[in-house]
Amino acid sequence: MSRKTWAAVDDYIVDALFEADSALEAALAANRDQGLPPIDVSPAQGKLLSLLARIRGAKKILEIGTLGGYSTIWMARALPMDGKIVTLELDPHHAKVARSNFERAGVSNQVELRVGPALESLAALGAENAGPFDLIFIDADKPNNPNYLSGAMRLSRPGTVIICDNVIRDGAVLDGGGHDANVVGARAAFSFIGGDKRLDGTAIQTVGAKGYDGFAIAIVE
Repeated sequence: MSRKTWAAVDDYIVDALFEADSALEAALAANRDQGLPPIDVSPAQGKLLSLLARIRGAKKILEIGTLGGYSTIWMARALPMDGKIVTLELDPHHAKVARSNFERAGVSNQVELRVGPALESLAALGAENAGPFDLIFIDADKPNNPNYLSGAMRLSRPGTVIICDNVIRDGAVLDGGGHDANVVGARAAFSFIGGDKRLDGTAIQTVGAKGYDGFAIAIVE
């Protein structure tokens, strides 16, 4: 199977199951136009995040890594009217694009975007007693995965769902002796989840428009 086939199947999934969505399409177009890296989740992955939030009955969501807010919009739409998503972004330009995307999508009232180093934002959320969150999505710089997971645990409670993206990395996660920082971060995510008795987790390999990768998912016991 080729990546061309994987992408074609993703297109089929979207055509078969999704309605056209001008706000999400506009968000991706704005991200491209503003020079953001094309590393958003795919539409099928965005819908999965939305469904997981609905299955969990999430009212409070934390996202680590906003980019242009495409995944944020998917999750924000899964919230009840009194729900809220806090999303953390390092880059001010990315944050500016994201805010515009939120406004266009009509979710600004449910999104709190914090700009700055995510570890500092996580510490501030802890100091503010902003948790616990019902669902936490980690999709930021991969070398910090264990630090983000540690921060997520401090903002969790039993039943919190934690999702960590990009943990397979074209299968390079098998390379225990490599020096690629992203792979080291992916392996660290597995070590953290597998080594913390408060977490019960697994990982799913994925293929599609984003290539061969996957995500780890865990629930706090």
